[in-house]
Amino acid sequence: MFPTEPAAVNNGFGTVLKNRSFMLLWIGQLVSQLGDKIFFVLMVALLENYPHPPGTENSMYSTLMVAFTIPAILFGSIGGVFVDRFPKKLIMVGSDVVRGLMILGIPLFPKEFVVLLIFVFIISSLTQFFAPAEQAAIPLLVRKENLLAANALFSSTMMGALIIGFAIGEPILSAAKNWLGPNYGQELVVGVLYLLSAGIMQPINFRENKSVSDNQAVIHPWTDFKQGLRYLRKNRLVLNAMLQLTTLYCVFAALTVLTIRLAEEFGLKEKQFGFFLAAAGVGMVLGAAILGHWGEKFHHKPLPLLGFLMMALVLGLFTFTHNLLIALGLCAFLGLGASLIGVPMQTLIQQQTPPNMHGKVFGFQNHAVNIALSAPLAITGPLTDALGLRTVLVGMSVVVVVVGVWAWQNTRRVLQDVL
Repeated sequence: MFPTEPAAVNNGFGTVLKNRSFMLLWIGQLVSQLGDKIFFVLMVALLENYPHPPGTENSMYSTLMVAFTIPAILFGSIGGVFVDRFPKKLIMVGSDVVRGLMILGIPLFPKEFVVLLIFVFIISSLTQFFAPAEQAAIPLLVRKENLLAANALFSSTMMGALIIGFAIGEPILSAAKNWLGPNYGQELVVGVLYLLSAGIMQPINFRENKSVSDNQAVIHPWTDFKQGLRYLRKNRLVLNAMLQLTTLYCVFAALTVLTIRLAEEFGLKEKQFGFFLAAAGVGMVLGAAILGHWGEKFHHKPLPLLGFLMMALVLGLFTFTHNLLIALGLCAFLGLGASLIGVPMQTLIQQQTPPNMHGKVFGFQNHAVNIALSAPLAITGPLTDALGLRTVLVGMSVVVVVVGVWAWQNTRRVLQDVL
């Protein structure tokens, strides 16, 4: 992992699970994450209630996705600026409450598509404030030597929420529609999840630095954004970790597109592509659990390099695999490699970033990841059509190896300069 200081004792999950404030944050974010995933399903489900001209269904889906993703590009860094100026609990609890109330209010407004777009845009915008506040809150509640275990726990449950949320979203919304009524049943389920998350996190006592909180009256988003960029240029270790995380998310974005074709290759229906993503999620949960419990044993190992090599190996082996069970096993192995990148690098960023820069750095990270995701999502499909699935997989394997080796060598150079 190439830390810049000797490792303190890491007692695994035991210590963080005894931390009441951290547990409330963990459970609250898990409930909020489930709300995010089921809200994504709810958006699509609600379209049937909004009249539209014949033959425009696909256009409406696309427009809805644009309204959902644009806030991540527009407000990713701005959200981080507010996180450094205002109490983290206020931002997290407040955004959950407002999102919950807005979703509960959807049935009260006219069934016009533009109204739904406005709701989706605002709710997605509020999420851009919750995400950096959540990451900045972890170092306030957990001692530095336990950050690896804390991030492992967050990563595993975040991926678990992704798997479970998309899996149970449609059945839960259908059941709510039948039991609670077609007019407000689905919205009630999602709205209550956000409000429940806010209630769970309300008792948390954050020990925030007074010098940060007292300076909240004046906000200069552009100035603060430039300050965050200057910090990242100065702290190359944090920047390098952020680039590795961005690469990791780009690989998963490309896989989201490729798994649709992979499903066809293995005789599945296109809509069953989620099996591969779920298997990768299982691998990430397993990897996060291993790091969280035995992380100190791997303290001096180049975990991100191993992770990139494992992912590259899986991408290459996919071209020679024709058995579905083996393919799912490879996906799990890929997820395990991904956890060796995601958990240590997120922990390193938290360890190396001072409290007064947490929001700016995590906001910029959220912003960079969301922008970077658009490229693989846009080009993977056309590249696969033009070159073929196997060629694209082999090409991705080579790129992942190059990035992994480059990041490893760059990290060693930075550490030599620091030490």
